[in-house]
Amino acid sequence: MEYNINKGIGKSVEFKGLKAQYLFIFAGGLLAVFIVFVVMYMAGVDQWVCIGFGVIAASALVWLTFNLNAKYGEHGLMKLLAKRQHPRFLINRKNSRRLFQCPKKKEVRNA
Repeated sequence: MEYNINKGIGKSVEFKGLKAQYLFIFAGGLLAVFIVFVVMYMAGVDQWVCIGFGVIAASALVWLTFNLNAKYGEHGLMKLLAKRQHPRFLINRKNSRRLFQCPKKKEVRNA
């Protein structure tokens, strides 16, 4: 008996060239556009305005998602967000002698 081996173990999810978090951004964005479309339609906004909004928003989302995927790659967006969390430089305005001295212990008084 022969068994096929799944060679996709450990690889990230990919659909039509979109990888990893871009796939979730794409799916979540399309869901959000659809929900906003439905809410606008039920609120009484003109049908053609709703359709125009849906087409333009979905097109912008598709373009932005594929553009981010091509620009940053699979892990680049996470690296970019992590880079923004770190300070660009550290500032220490203490005197250099004070950095290497042990702090003085406070005396505890017995009452």
